[in-house]
Amino acid sequence: MRKDIDMPEVTGVKICIGKSINKMGESEWHVYLINRNLIELDNVMIVSKGYEDKSADARKTSTLRHMIEKVEEQSVAKVESITPEVFGFYNEFWVSYYIMNELFDKKFVIEPFNEFDLEEIEELEIKGRYAS
Repeated sequence: MRKDIDMPEVTGVKICIGKSINKMGESEWHVYLINRNLIELDNVMIVSKGYEDKSADARKTSTLRHMIEKVEEQSVAKVESITPEVFGFYNEFWVSYYIMNELFDKKFVIEPFNEFDLEEIEELEIKGRYAS
């Protein structure tokens, strides 16, 4: 059982949605993994999904899986594109990775938000929303 596995605490890793402007002046939205640690992350697996609420009949998005072989220390990796139509959903990201053969695992959730209600994502120098 998962409760029987001693998992170390995840620190120095964040997930966020960030807004950038492309060459044609249009908004582009992406999900980013931020590694603030002084060591690289290996075999990073990210499983993402969105849902309106926990009820059985709530609308849900597809489940997406991403594998990133390595995220260097003090760096950012672009995970996926995301559309503003799902900002009204809870966007959930299960992140698992290894540091020196030790497994780390954490669920990050970005609660529903308005695309104009953004904060500064300092690591990327763009506006967006951090996951909790």
